[in-house]
Amino acid sequence: MIKGKLLRDAIISAANSISNQRSSIDELNIFPVPDGDTGTNMSMTINAAVKELYKLGDDCTASEVAKCAASAMLRGARGNSGVITSLLFRGFSKGLEGKKEASGADLANALTIGVDAAYKAVMKPTEGTILTVARFAAEKGRELSADASKSTQDIWNGMCDGADDALKLTPELLPILKKAGVVDAGGKGLVIILRGMKVVFDGGDIIESATDNRLQTDADFEAVTRNAAAEYEGEITFTYCTEFIIERTNSSDALQLRAYLESIGDSVVVVDDDEIIKVHVHTEDPGDAISHGLQYGAMISNKIENMRKQHERLVREKSGQEEKTETEMVEEFGFVAVAAGEGNFALFTDLGVNKVVSGGQTMNPSTEDILKAVQCVPARTVFVLPNNKNIILAAQQTIPMSDRRVIVVPTKTIPQGISAMMSFDPDASAEDNFENMSNASSLVSTGQITFAARDSELFDGQKIKQNEIIALDNGRLVFSEKTPVKAATRLLKSMIKKDCQFINIIYGEGINEEQALEVKKYAESKSPNDAEVLLIEGGQPVYYFIMSVE
Repeated sequence: MIKGKLLRDAIISAANSISNQRSSIDELNIFPVPDGDTGTNMSMTINAAVKELYKLGDDCTASEVAKCAASAMLRGARGNSGVITSLLFRGFSKGLEGKKEASGADLANALTIGVDAAYKAVMKPTEGTILTVARFAAEKGRELSADASKSTQDIWNGMCDGADDALKLTPELLPILKKAGVVDAGGKGLVIILRGMKVVFDGGDIIESATDNRLQTDADFEAVTRNAAAEYEGEITFTYCTEFIIERTNSSDALQLRAYLESIGDSVVVVDDDEIIKVHVHTEDPGDAISHGLQYGAMISNKIENMRKQHERLVREKSGQEEKTETEMVEEFGFVAVAAGEGNFALFTDLGVNKVVSGGQTMNPSTEDILKAVQCVPARTVFVLPNNKNIILAAQQTIPMSDRRVIVVPTKTIPQGISAMMSFDPDASAEDNFENMSNASSLVSTGQITFAARDSELFDGQKIKQNEIIALDNGRLVFSEKTPVKAATRLLKSMIKKDCQFINIIYGEGINEEQALEVKKYAESKSPNDAEVLLIEGGQPVYYFIMSVE
């Protein structure tokens, strides 16, 4: 039987294990677009529970551990893989409810409950993914549970073997994986989690974290961030306090990054070793700082805070006027949108969005981030616009958690979110608005210009090199180019149709006004005479251009 303490330690072991192997999972992502990578999202999700689990005493029950872990993971879930991971552990919470100890059969049943919830949560479940790996593990567990001679360890070991077998099958179920010669990243992450738990179930010690302690004890870095609030009391030279962690993929000297950051801001701290670079800087151009950081490796996490706004909040706190994190519901409808870049923040605010959550492709906000925003909106019904396909599932998890009605409009891009907001009718019902906003967003064709985050051979057999400029047409990689402007004009040529009426061009970090105007003039020359071409300075990182045609 698995006692509460053993289950607690097993989950902590699993969290440390996947943290240690996060980069190897991220590397299995076969699409070269910069994104919130699978290993990072799963690691951040399960690690959201570690702090809470450590608070439980050794006399805790299995039920208490499962409930604690599930609650923390649900709130900390990031990206589709993270949400699915949290749903699997929510199954543990339901399956072990009221139990002081858990048998092998209990664990198999609990995972089955989680698998069922995960399949239901995904609109179009795809086999050859983490879902398949979880299902195989649960099925093997139930099969072994029918044999009374099997111990709890036997059943868990069998579940791990079932997960391994499924992982090996993923390339056969998804041809794109077979072509790339890899297994599914989410499935691999789940195998690491299950085997991380197995180490403790088998009597071993908790797997130690190779990185977390180091990242939390950089004295000079922590000193700066602790003192940041105090700096707000004086004159604020730069608006944005920007922090991020890069996992190294090359050996370039971080001193060059430090020198660049000092040229665009102050309060610069760069802590680095062979594996990571941790950065703190006050600047007016957080996206530019992050873009330069990405030259050294892959993004693990980032945080951008407006120090002027924080200073105002501190003043309100001292005067007893601080705004509440939860508001009374005084309006019928309200809105939350996810976006990156000051220009995009302002754009959605102008369109009537009450709260804009910072996030996007490279850093998916957690369910809790979105929930906090929802709770700050003074409305009975809150529409949430994720504006990214990897954030939709996390947004949907807020629906049962909020004290007001939450409706998630499944927008996958910033232009789709804009179109959804423009189609909102304050006199229509929530149901009609959901339908209208969803339909409007689905009609938007989106083009994106970014850079390749990794080498890839998926594009018609053509090799895509890391940092090469690439173009995406509705999420599909269509070609590579030498410059962002060339890529943008080439993509617009195929996107603009004779009957189009609106063309939006949102330019981000790394693009100046002259380059943006060049793209706009090209769009005007290729579009119908009555088409409206709008140029917007979005300021988003990662994507040089985000373009839409309606």
